[in-house]
Amino acid sequence: MFVQITKEELIKETSKKAWFQTNNIVWMIIFLYPLFSIVDFIYAPDVWIQFFIVRIITCLIIYALHSYVQYKKYNYRILLHVSMLLLSVTSALLCNIVSVSNLNIYYSLFATLVLFFNLQVFWEPINSIIQFMLAILFLAVFFNMQHEYNLDIVINGGGQLFFIISAISCIVPNTRYKIMQRDVRSQILIEKSNEQLKEQNTAINEKNNLIDLQYEQLRKLDEQKNSFINIAGHDLKNLIGSITMSNNMIKEEDYRLSNDQKEFVGYIAESADKMQYMLNKLMDVKEIESPEIKFNLEIFDINVEVMHIFKGLYETAQLKNIHLVDNILKLPLNVKLDKVFAGQVFQNLLSNAIKFSQTNNTIKIVTSLQRQRFVFEIIDEGIAIGQSELDMMFNKLKTLNDTSGVTESRLGLGLSIAKLMTQEMGGDLTYRSNENGNYFRVEFYVIN
Repeated sequence: MFVQITKEELIKETSKKAWFQTNNIVWMIIFLYPLFSIVDFIYAPDVWIQFFIVRIITCLIIYALHSYVQYKKYNYRILLHVSMLLLSVTSALLCNIVSVSNLNIYYSLFATLVLFFNLQVFWEPINSIIQFMLAILFLAVFFNMQHEYNLDIVINGGGQLFFIISAISCIVPNTRYKIMQRDVRSQILIEKSNEQLKEQNTAINEKNNLIDLQYEQLRKLDEQKNSFINIAGHDLKNLIGSITMSNNMIKEEDYRLSNDQKEFVGYIAESADKMQYMLNKLMDVKEIESPEIKFNLEIFDINVEVMHIFKGLYETAQLKNIHLVDNILKLPLNVKLDKVFAGQVFQNLLSNAIKFSQTNNTIKIVTSLQRQRFVFEIIDEGIAIGQSELDMMFNKLKTLNDTSGVTESRLGLGLSIAKLMTQEMGGDLTYRSNENGNYFRVEFYVIN
């Protein structure tokens, strides 16, 4: 998290801080400056009323000026300069009309005003130096106008003290100005950081709420999925049982069947057994999603199994006028896999290739031995399904959008299961879809 402060923001916040300090100075002058008349009453009883009137008029002018500058939204430095100018004029005048014995008192009061002002003010130090020079100028002007006593008396009677205190106090605004600017910058950084943290916290809470909502939706969908699979599995068991029973009834009268019919009855029995086996495995959804699916491993010739799948889907391909090309090795290649699930991998890939292929298209089924690995390939040089569509079908339960009118839409569950089963049995499944068509490849280690 990186917080930046613009020049405008710094000026705005600095101005607020400066006006706060300016208001403090002005109101303290308005309330405290008339109290200096107590000193007048003690040390200048003959003219203390006149001095009191001068101080009151000075405070009223400063108050009026304060209201006017705020109303017009002028720079706060104008108010400070004029206020200090009025105090310097009145103080310099009083210092030059009091008796010599009281010079020390009034020069001390004047020095106290300058010191108070410089301790409180928030502006560049050059402004305090200007005010100090003006105070000296007013003292000199009023001294020349009076001529009641010489300069040595003024210096020894408090002028030297005033000069030293006022000059040293001009150093204070420099340090104060830097410190307050640093404080303002730190305050802005803290406020902006807090705002960012609040926004981030709000965003995190919103995301958490969204995650909770999505989790609840997923939980409900998961419950619906499990319920659906349980219902569907129960119904499928009944259907498989009916198929097996009907097929057994046909087998009892095999003397009336031809050789081709007996072969088909055998296919039906074998397919029913595989369906029953897979259904028992797939009924448990948690087992499907687990990385530790339990397989019934056995050694078998995988080329024979591929040929069996090929023959089983040959009629389906002919119904869509799709030509299947058999490039299956006739050499035996033994593997140690779950025979049913390995067959289902080939079944899903080939059936999906047929399903999404176009009429009058040719699909090649190729098996080979490469680097001690059995390789099963499906080569479809027809219209490409699309790499993004295949990614969705192989990785999630997505609906394939039919935009071209030449493909069929279905859930990619079969391909997802094929990929999962291949990986769990130690094999590799790759695919691609580009301008050359669609390509699927499965690899398993063979046994020497």
